[in-house]
Amino acid sequence: MDINTLSLFVESARRRSFSAVARSRDLEPSSISRAIAALEAEIGARLFQRTTRSLELTEAGRLYFERVEPLLGELEAARSAANELTRRPAGRLRVSCPLAFSVFVLAPMLGSFRRTYPQITLDILSSDSEIDLVADRIDVAIRLGPRQEAGYVGTKLFATRYRVVASPTYLKQAKRPKTPLELGKRPCLVVDLPGYRDQWLFRSQAGEVDRVAVWGAIVFSNAFALHAAAVNGAGPALIADWKIRNELADGRLVDLFPDHDVATSDFDTAAWLLYPSRAQLPAKSRVFIDFLRSQLAKR
Repeated sequence: MDINTLSLFVESARRRSFSAVARSRDLEPSSISRAIAALEAEIGARLFQRTTRSLELTEAGRLYFERVEPLLGELEAARSAANELTRRPAGRLRVSCPLAFSVFVLAPMLGSFRRTYPQITLDILSSDSEIDLVADRIDVAIRLGPRQEAGYVGTKLFATRYRVVASPTYLKQAKRPKTPLELGKRPCLVVDLPGYRDQWLFRSQAGEVDRVAVWGAIVFSNAFALHAAAVNGAGPALIADWKIRNELADGRLVDLFPDHDVATSDFDTAAWLLYPSRAQLPAKSRVFIDFLRSQLAKR
């Protein structure tokens, strides 16, 4: 019995699927099944009830899972403590991050991080789907939204803002809107997501909020195409400020309403840094978190 086999058992119990575990670890499903069968033979008890459609823990399996899962956490904490003593953080760090954030914000920092911590190998999971931090063995996750997810430890990285922008090329062809309400009378660029595609909120410095019904002359399925179309003069677009920092600085995009806060449904949004609740944060996670916060503070 080794730690890897126990880890396979715990993850299989969480996911209720050998195939899902195999995909997450780039293994053949048959290898997972063989490992679990060997574990069952070693302890002398059947751990899973298998059918063609489901995988459920037996009574013995549930008891074993409840004992083994915290032990694996303790072993990880012990390994992290050993890393702390050597002051050389090492190992594989799995980071979950929204796709656009990984491209516009995270990726430019990773070269510097690797030069500082060459013993850490990074797995960056860029996806806009919600990923279970525990089931997918995520060390650190970055989330965008109005608040952090319950059940995890984490802190706010920075508050996010949205801007309605257009290119100088577009503004030469179309009159610049004087008020947010004028956007409801002209075609905009929108992303096919709730809120983004049909209504934008504008809050003035006096605190007055206007709900502007917008319509998309072009509707995009992803933020990258929206970004490119806005820069190339296709129309006004609602884009997060961290995606267009360079374009606003060099004049490729113009903030149409700099005196307004803009949102789709909630003005209080942020980028959150989350990690599973543990008794001791691994050194590799701690230095990554500290590095990320330091780099963002410089920006």
